[in-house]
Amino acid sequence: MPKPYPREFRDDVVRVARNRDPGVTIEQIAKDFGVHPMTLEKWLQRAAVEEGARPGQARSEGGELREARRRIRLLEQENEVLRWAAAYLSQANLPKRLYPLVTEPAAEGVPVKVTCRVLKLARQPCYRWLANPVTHTEVVEAYRANALFDAHRDDPEFGHRLLADEAREVGESMADRTAWRIASDNGWWSAFGKKRGKNGKKVGPPVHDDLVGREFTSDAPNQLWLTDITEHRTAEGKLYLCAIKDVFSNKIVGYSIDSRMKSSLAVRALENAVAMRGDVAGCVIHSDRGSQFRSRKFLRAINHHRMVGSMGKVGAAGDNAAMESFFSLLQKNVLDRRSWARREELRIAIVTWIERTYHRRRRQPRLGRLTPIDFEAIMNTPAALAA
Repeated sequence: MPKPYPREFRDDVVRVARNRDPGVTIEQIAKDFGVHPMTLEKWLQRAAVEEGARPGQARSEGGELREARRRIRLLEQENEVLRWAAAYLSQANLPKRLYPLVTEPAAEGVPVKVTCRVLKLARQPCYRWLANPVTHTEVVEAYRANALFDAHRDDPEFGHRLLADEAREVGESMADRTAWRIASDNGWWSAFGKKRGKNGKKVGPPVHDDLVGREFTSDAPNQLWLTDITEHRTAEGKLYLCAIKDVFSNKIVGYSIDSRMKSSLAVRALENAVAMRGDVAGCVIHSDRGSQFRSRKFLRAINHHRMVGSMGKVGAAGDNAAMESFFSLLQKNVLDRRSWARREELRIAIVTWIERTYHRRRRQPRLGRLTPIDFEAIMNTPAALAA
C-alpha cells in the first residue's frame, strides 16, 4: 500500500487548485503535481468539509474531543496543585523554597511539569534539586544573586559596591568582594565599566563532518540529499522555504514553507521528504551550519530515520553549491519576477514552479536533457524489472 502524501503537500496542491487560472482544469493540476485527478477531487472535498463549506464530519472533531478531555484532566491537576500550595504556604514557619512542594502532588500522580507551570518554577532546576537537593549555602547565594540582579536591572550603571549596598537595603547582607564575585560570574557589568564584545554572532560548531567535499554526485536515489533555507520578503513579512534535493536526479524530494525560520521548518521538510521517498536509511543529508540544522530536533529526526549528517565549512557557499544553484533558479524565475503582497500568493507561486515547471518541464543537461521526473522514471525502470 503506497504511503500517504504529506499533509503540507496536500494543502499546497489544494491551494493551487483553488487559485488556478481560468481554463486550467483539475486534471491538469493533478498531472502537474503527479497525483490522480480523483485523489485531488477527494482532497478538495475534504478541505471543504474541514472548513465547514459542505456537510460532513471533520477529522478535527475527534481530535477536539480528545483535546477537551485532556484539558479537563489538566485543569483538575492544576487545581490539585493549587490546593497543595495553599496548605503548604499557610504554615506558620514559611519555607524559603518551593521545590519541596513539587514532591507532594507528584506522589498523587500530578506530573512535575504541571506543578512547575502552575507555581511558575523552572523545570530543569527543579529536577536537579529533586536529584540532589541544594544546600543552605547555595540557597543563600541564590538570594544574594537575585538581589544583585534586581539592583543591576534597575540601575545598570552601578558597580559591584553600589549593587552590594542596594542588596543590603533589601535584607541580603554580603561583603563587597562577594558582590563582585557574583556579579562577575554572571556578567553583570556596569554600563561604564567593562567593554562589551562585538555584536556579531559566531556560527556554532559543526555537529557533523563534511562527507561530501563538494562532490555532488550520486549513483542511485536516496544516497545524497542536500538541504538549505532561503527567504524572501512580502508586504506581510518574510516567507521561508526549506528544500531538500536528491543529487541523483536533482528532484526536490521534500520542502516546507513557513513565516518563521525555526528548527521545526527543517524538521518538517525532512519528514515530508521521507514520507515521499520511503526507506532512506544510510542516506547522507548535507547542509550548512545553520542553527536549524544543528538543533536537537533536527538531529533526532536524522537519527530516527537512520540517516547520516554532513556539514560544510563556515562562509563557504561552494560546500553546498548544488543547493545554492536551485535557490538561484527559484530567485530568478519566481521571487524576483514581481513584488509579493501576501505570503499566500508567494507560497502558491513557489510550489507551482517546483512541481509543475522544475520537476516536469525544465530539462537539465546533467540528466541528459531530461526532467527530474522523467530521469527517475527511466533510471528506476531497470531496477524495478530486475527486482
